[in-house]
Formats: sequence, C-alpha cells, structure tokens
Amino acid sequence: MNTEVLLHTLQNAPEASSQSALAGRLGFSVGKTNYILKAVIAKGLIKVERFVSSDNKLGYRYVLTPSGLQERIRLTEQYIELKKREYEQLMAELEQLRGL
Repeated sequence: MNTEVLLHTLQNAPEASSQSALAGRLGFSVGKTNYILKAVIAKGLIKVERFVSSDNKLGYRYVLTPSGLQERIRLTEQYIELKKREYEQLMAELEQLRGL
C-alpha cells in the first residue's frame, strides 16, 4: 500500500461513519476501501469498535491504535518533508526561469 493512501486512511477513518463514507472521502470504491481497511487493521494501526449505544447495531467506528497514531505522525512528518523538498525545487526552477 502506498504511503499517501495509508496516511489518508489513517487521517479519515476515525471520522468516517461507515465504509461507504470512508470510500467517498478516499475517492475509492467500497471494495477497495474494504481491502485497505483490512490491511490496516491487520497491521494493528486501526481497530474496529461497535457503536454500543447506537440504534444501528451494525454501526462501527474506526479507532486509531497507539501504533496507528504513531504511524500517522511519522507519515505526516514524512509527507511534510517531501512537500518542502518539492517546494524548494520548484522555487529554484522558478528563479532559474526568471534569470533567463
């Protein structure tokens, strides 16, 4: 699984009310989202909890585990560093073009 997909999943899963809602946030089909969730759950980054007090007994929520939170932090830092490098490269290219 690509790191951007993993980061996006860790960011959005806790706020999603269903797999369908998460699929919409991620921009994937429900089937692909289910596949991603199973992989992330198997890695121990997210756990699934039932809504005990909900009228909908099939309702679930996705909760980051402590290792999931650490992974989200690590991936966010990595993503920021990557975007900083891309920004610096673009600025250097822009300066070079302006100098022509």
